[in-house]
Amino acid sequence: MCADPNLNSLMEALGLSTTPATSPAQAVANALMGTNPYRSATNALAAVMAPAPPTTLLGGWPTSGLYENPLFQQPVPPPVWMWIFVRRRFTSLLADLEITDRQREDGMTKANGIRACLNRRYRPLSLIVDDGFTMGSWGKETQCRPSADVDMLFLLPADVYHRFEQRSGNRQSQLLQEVKDALGETYSQTRMRADGQVVQVPFNTIMVEISPGFRCIDGSIIVPDTNGGGRYMTSTAAAEASEIAASDLRWNGNTRALVKMMKRWRRESGAPLKSFHIERLVIEFLDRWQFSGCDAFFHDWMVRDFFGHLVSRANGTLAMPGTSEVIWLGSDWLHRAQAAHRHAVAACEHEQANYQALAGDEWRAIFGASVPVIVP
Repeated sequence: MCADPNLNSLMEALGLSTTPATSPAQAVANALMGTNPYRSATNALAAVMAPAPPTTLLGGWPTSGLYENPLFQQPVPPPVWMWIFVRRRFTSLLADLEITDRQREDGMTKANGIRACLNRRYRPLSLIVDDGFTMGSWGKETQCRPSADVDMLFLLPADVYHRFEQRSGNRQSQLLQEVKDALGETYSQTRMRADGQVVQVPFNTIMVEISPGFRCIDGSIIVPDTNGGGRYMTSTAAAEASEIAASDLRWNGNTRALVKMMKRWRRESGAPLKSFHIERLVIEFLDRWQFSGCDAFFHDWMVRDFFGHLVSRANGTLAMPGTSEVIWLGSDWLHRAQAAHRHAVAACEHEQANYQALAGDEWRAIFGASVPVIVP
């Protein structure tokens, strides 16, 4: 124990004891806030700074025995904790963004049905191999509720590629049309569309977008692009999913969490940023941020500082994994990101002072109704 009576009382209330390597203040901080580096120390200091009753009265008269009389007893001011609503607020927000088990089952059931349909057309059942997988947000596990679509890639046999190479004109457009017709044999009541790089199958509950592809000798996958007269592009889906998974593992689950929150901001604000732009920028940011491995207690700062990073990247470029293709970010989204950053700065100040409603209003200006104003 220590000489400070307030700290001793607090430790007794929490059932704490010290070790040779742990000071009383550190024991209190660890118990209340975990072991986060900056905020733990700040809250621990707040706990021990509550003043003790005076030992003398004005004029120097001793107070010995005085505070034993109930008439003269004064309550010690309670310790003041900061940021007490952050962890619960962001845990609630992320729970609201998570798709439900029923939605996940529905999306996968429809994707598997399309895969089975294409296998019946392009492969004998005895030769079915690992020929299809989800990609995009479903493949990276960054989808938000409600999910707009399920992206999947279906690998066609090599002989289909060679067959279309014998044709003239836009071979890629013709390939997409054939895949669309094959799906129409099963989904005859669904109005499908083949355009760009995918065939769209709009079910009642969710859209499924299928990108047919071919695996090359070197292991890469090419997919058709009907634009500009037609061409084949190297797919980056597997490389993107691998980098998201590695970053999320490296940074304590914060990569997928931040991607989901930024996707919700994009939906609320209408910012013209593509999902893979957000994902690449999140990975880039977390590899540089000093609190990347901390838990939801730091999510307010994480959001604030990411918006600051995003603003700094206007008109910059990104390199896509797998191909090193350079992508220009533009700046059409910049004023929306600047507004979000201002709201996040104000929200963080309110979170530190525990003004939960004021902080909640600022977060709602970014994330909409998904984030609570009054923390449950």
